[in-house]
Amino acid sequence: MYERGATELDSTITSVVLDDYIDSGCVPAGEIAVVKAPGPSLSREAFMTYGRTDPAKLRKLYAGGHTIRLGNMQRVIPFLAGVSRDIQRETGYSNYIHAFMTPPGNQGLRHHWDQQMAVIAQISGVKRWQLWRPAVEAPMREYNESWRVWREDFIPGWDAAGPEVEVDLRPGQSLLLPRGWVHNPYVADPGTPSVHLTFAIRERTPLWLAEKLIAGAIEEPAFRRVVPPGDIGGAVLAERVRETRDALVRYLAGLDTDGVAVAVRRAAMTELEYST
Repeated sequence: MYERGATELDSTITSVVLDDYIDSGCVPAGEIAVVKAPGPSLSREAFMTYGRTDPAKLRKLYAGGHTIRLGNMQRVIPFLAGVSRDIQRETGYSNYIHAFMTPPGNQGLRHHWDQQMAVIAQISGVKRWQLWRPAVEAPMREYNESWRVWREDFIPGWDAAGPEVEVDLRPGQSLLLPRGWVHNPYVADPGTPSVHLTFAIRERTPLWLAEKLIAGAIEEPAFRRVVPPGDIGGAVLAERVRETRDALVRYLAGLDTDGVAVAVRRAAMTELEYST
């Protein structure tokens, strides 16, 4: 946990600013999630009228205890767009920023883990974070995400053991949430709502580097030739796989790694959508 104090972030992105954003009706419905534990996220139809976000419906859901998540704030608020770019320039990691608004004494998402690191910045109110060590090793996109490998005994087991870390996050404080750590955040105070920002940091991995190494293979005609349908379904498929593996090994061995590193660095500074 980091004591950041009162920063430009806190004076620029306030609960009033986010309330105004909701009330404007400008929030794209595709960037909104509405959830109240232990239920799943509601359908967008729950907060839309005539195909558009309906602020009055959102307010009613919030009053009923639902958390409102405003997604990808870096796309609509210039200040946060600048913060996001600065993070990527410093780290080489793409990122996105979500805002979570939770009513007093309520909870949105229950126990889960994410496939990227996150920095939680509490804006107003207090949110309690219960944390457990990872249930799986190094989750990433399409691999070991919590919803893909979920077991019904997870939550009872975590609750029985109790959290390894419990933090009441207050305004001016930030929490580093490592990739894969199980978290169960909720508002314990029955009288005060919570607003926090989640900076989701898309860490690069060796798989990402491998994808960059192989990307240039498309320039080689041998890798663009058609594999006949008979080979795909026939007994020679294993031989075709071996041939392609060997060709790939030769291609990789001949790469100018210094030149590839320059291209990879450029991609790290500009690529936005990759997720670990």
